[in-house]
Amino acid sequence: MRKSSLAAALLLGVVLTGCAAVQAKDPPAAQGVQSQQTEAADPAASEAAAEDAVRGVVEDFGKKLQMVSLLAPEDVLRESMREHYADYVSPSLLEAWQNNPESAPGRLTSSPWPDRIEIRSVEATADDAYRVEGDIVEVTSAGQNGDDGTADKRPVTLEVRNIEGRWLIDAVELGDYEEGDQAEAAVLENKQYGFRFALPESWAGFTVVEDKWEGVSAEDAEVKASGPVLSIRHPEWTAEEPRQDIPIMIFTLDQWNALQREEFHIGAAPMNPSELGRNNQYVFALPARYNFAFPTGYEEVEEILSNNPLQPFDVE
Repeated sequence: MRKSSLAAALLLGVVLTGCAAVQAKDPPAAQGVQSQQTEAADPAASEAAAEDAVRGVVEDFGKKLQMVSLLAPEDVLRESMREHYADYVSPSLLEAWQNNPESAPGRLTSSPWPDRIEIRSVEATADDAYRVEGDIVEVTSAGQNGDDGTADKRPVTLEVRNIEGRWLIDAVELGDYEEGDQAEAAVLENKQYGFRFALPESWAGFTVVEDKWEGVSAEDAEVKASGPVLSIRHPEWTAEEPRQDIPIMIFTLDQWNALQREEFHIGAAPMNPSELGRNNQYVFALPARYNFAFPTGYEEVEEILSNNPLQPFDVE
């Protein structure tokens, strides 16, 4: 009788020890249930994490706006949107913007440019969706130096959704500019030669002065080629107080190639004009030493040119 009781006690101890070991291992399935129970017990923490993720997507997207020039040729613009926007917006929204760039946010002028999105509010509209209200802040170069370079603010509403485990912007509604100035931003579009040139809003009301360049042979001083020069002139330019123009020399492709072969030279400068862009028929260039006299406004023109304001498009 004693031997039987002792054996039963030993057997019971082995069984209890095995159960304890199984419970201590806590298999993955059980761990997942416990994790879900923890999250369910603290929904505020889960919601705060989602809101932080949504804010991050919107803020990072805002930093990319200046990288997409809305005046670029269609094929360049589509690729630029894909490169800079695809990580932040849904595939359907990206496709809609590529097919209709006028509805997309981005860079329209050389200055000011969109610098960031300042978020005013974030509101959950569903378990997997948020509405974000904010402003697209546009700045000039002064803003990069820590000064008050804010030029305009444009209200924006963004719908952000969790799509296949990623928070992506699925809809964007652009409001009107606070000051209304950006709507009058200056853009020169020349369909004859095929280019657009973006200017700051302070150049609204600009004029275009047409002149001619001549290419002279170094051997016999004969004029071997010629073409137009379109100079964009600031609206505050006067004969008494002239300001720096933005001259654009226009070459045919053959003329440009001949210039590179030194078949002729232009002016007294020891260097050739610098290329701004080209399309299927023309090359657009900046004259060498165009600002040698350093007139009023030459620094602003240098800043404008540094932002690649000329966008060519093909002509028939």
